[in-house]
Amino acid sequence: MTLSSFTKTLLVSGSLMFAAASVHAEGIGASLLTQQHPFYNELAKAITAEAGVKKVNVEISIANQDLNKQLADIEDFIVKGVDVIIMSPVDSKGALAAVKRAEASGIKIITVDVPVEGTEVASHIGTDNYAGGVKAGELMAEQLGGKGNVAIIDYPLVQSVVNRVNGFKDAIAKHPDIKIVSIQTGITRAEALAVAQNMLQANPDINGIFGFGDDAALAASVAVKSSGLTGKVKVIGFDGMPEAMKAVDGDPDMVGVIQQFPDQMGKLAVDTAIKVAAGETVPAQQPIVPGVYVKK
Repeated sequence: MTLSSFTKTLLVSGSLMFAAASVHAEGIGASLLTQQHPFYNELAKAITAEAGVKKVNVEISIANQDLNKQLADIEDFIVKGVDVIIMSPVDSKGALAAVKRAEASGIKIITVDVPVEGTEVASHIGTDNYAGGVKAGELMAEQLGGKGNVAIIDYPLVQSVVNRVNGFKDAIAKHPDIKIVSIQTGITRAEALAVAQNMLQANPDINGIFGFGDDAALAASVAVKSSGLTGKVKVIGFDGMPEAMKAVDGDPDMVGVIQQFPDQMGKLAVDTAIKVAAGETVPAQQPIVPGVYVKK
């Protein structure tokens, strides 16, 4: 592998480009889901930082939850002839065609955080979302004393969320006196707020809400307050955003957050891409164990 010194970082038209030398001049392309969420901002920073340490080219394009934009970005990477593509799919099923197209061009794919459905990629790096969902369900059961009604704010297009929701459901199923009374989709914080308000209005006996991500959980805590239910509904999030952890410390309605570690994921993604480009064998699955953050 030919290495040269780090040169520069620049932001152009919503794409973060890290310029240095790599396995080939083309380097690594990274297509990330959004720049509107702290998790993905930390992931992008970690990718850029590790690229600097390892002196490899990484160009990061941001899809901002637009599948068509992501498909176009992947096609651009294919035309440029990158060695490896790191991606966090906007849609686990919808991204399949782009992945197949890249693989047909001889470009290996590494998925981070969100897997692709329907094919095997070189490696998937992400939180063990099912285990995290189980932890969230167990924490909810503990907070409710094994009895009550709960709701879920979902994002079913993303397989990582499907996995965490399934883990939550399975953990709750072990507590027969806890019932899941509502599951609705609320992708953005604004949508999650509206969904949570509707849930609480339709089911005034809800005792707990699990948000698929911290934005959803933070929105749910606002809905709890606006519904006059402060102290009566336990809210649990999933990500580990500083804002959410601060809310756990000071907000009576936010009782816990399942923590992800995007810094670890970004570093591992770059290290794995370098190995893949060099023809080395890498694990098909590289799970990152999630943590649990509760009031200090």
